[in-house]
Parts: sequence; structure tokens; C-alpha cells
Amino acid sequence: MPNNVPDNVPDKKKNQVTASPERRRELLGTAAEVFAAQGYNATTVRKIADAAGMLAGSLYYHFDSKESMLDEILSTFLDELWQGYDAVLAAGLGPRETIEALVTESFREIDRHRAAVAIYQKESRHLSAQPRFRYLADSQQKFEKAWLGTLERGVEARVFRADLDIRLTYRFVRDTVWVAASWYRPGGLHSPDEIARQYLSMVLDGIALRT
Repeated sequence: MPNNVPDNVPDKKKNQVTASPERRRELLGTAAEVFAAQGYNATTVRKIADAAGMLAGSLYYHFDSKESMLDEILSTFLDELWQGYDAVLAAGLGPRETIEALVTESFREIDRHRAAVAIYQKESRHLSAQPRFRYLADSQQKFEKAWLGTLERGVEARVFRADLDIRLTYRFVRDTVWVAASWYRPGGLHSPDEIARQYLSMVLDGIALRT
């Protein structure tokens, strides 16, 4: 079979080298910010390289494609998220305490991976249709099961109101937590745990004074 690739085009896999863990994290952090700001489809390797202050060809020495970068960004975020979530779900806490711990873990993840959370919010629906990103849909189903199960357990235990629409409550809690990625900035006035406490106070106890 004839080779139709011009001789002057670099072999990305052949030329790819292993970056130090620190440099790799730095480049992925830059890529995540570009993906979050411009969207996956509009982002090119050149744009990521420009943001990192390097040539596009040099970036190929570390990653073979923008898809590989996005895959590592999202899988790292979800792996860490589920380490925290699984620990909470295995702790045998009551329903309210479980919700409190899951919300706190969520804000900690936003603090650690704000750009990845923003990408996940914007891109996961269409990315999950691709075989490489099928794990996004699997994670979403697992996420939904954990939250719905905890809310149902709370209603059954009479910790939460019996008239709650469980699915609507789940969507409200989910969306109001993760939308924080659009405004939260690490190192701001409030720590993620402080934001979680304020959020939980409003969600679980309301904002109106009891008369």
C-alpha cells in the first residue's frame, strides 16, 4: 500500500516524548482554560499552544491531539470526583449528612478543577456519543443514581419533606452546585467549604425567617 503522507509531516506518535508531571499538569491546565472559554470545537492545537507560549508542533511532542488532552482533563476530574463521592457513599451517613458531604465534595472539585467542570457542563452531552468519551454518560448515570437514592432515602426516613418531587429536587441541587464553576475562582474571598456551608444553609433550611 503506498504511503500518501508527505515526508515533511512529523509522525506525532514517533516524536511524542514524556513530559514531567509538573509540565504535563501545566499544559493540561492551560488547555482546560482554553476549552472552557472557547468550546471544544472552536479550540485548535494552535490556540492551546499560543496560550502555553509554545509552537503548535512542540505541543505534539507531549500530546498526540486535542482530543487526548480533553480526555485526560475530564477523566482526571471525574476520577477525583468519584474518589470523594465513593468515600462519602460508603461512610454510612444519614441522608442529610450524605447530601451535605456530597455538596461539599462538589465545591472542592470546582476549586480543584474549575475549568474541567465548566467543560463537562458544556460539552459532555455531545461528547458522550463518541466511543472515547462514553464514560461521561456512565458517570452521569452513576451520579444521578447516587443523588436520587440519597434523596429517596431521606424522604423515607422523614428527614426530607414527603411532598418533594425527588427528580426536580435533584436537578435543582445539581444545577445550582455545578453552575458555580461559571463564577468561582480559586483563592477568592470564600473557601469551597465555606461556600458549601452557605449553600447548604439556603437549600436545606431556606432563607426566610420562621415566624
